[in-house]
Amino acid sequence: MTAEELIVEFALTRLDHPDLDFEEIAALLVRRGGQEREVEFASRNLADRGELRSASFPAAVEYVLRVVLTLRGPSD
Repeated sequence: MTAEELIVEFALTRLDHPDLDFEEIAALLVRRGGQEREVEFASRNLADRGELRSASFPAAVEYVLRVVLTLRGPSD
């Protein structure tokens, strides 16, 4: 999954669940993707950070949040 695809999926999920915060939406995306996507995102987090600071699920959620917030740009 590319970063752009992740952003689109995140945005669509946010539209479906406007009451959730960003971290809850990221967790929902990781859960929906299953174990394979969880491992994929956790491994990308490991590659980006150079270390795995938590279990795979929280690391995967952290990766999703980092991508979303990075591509979202600075807040006004």
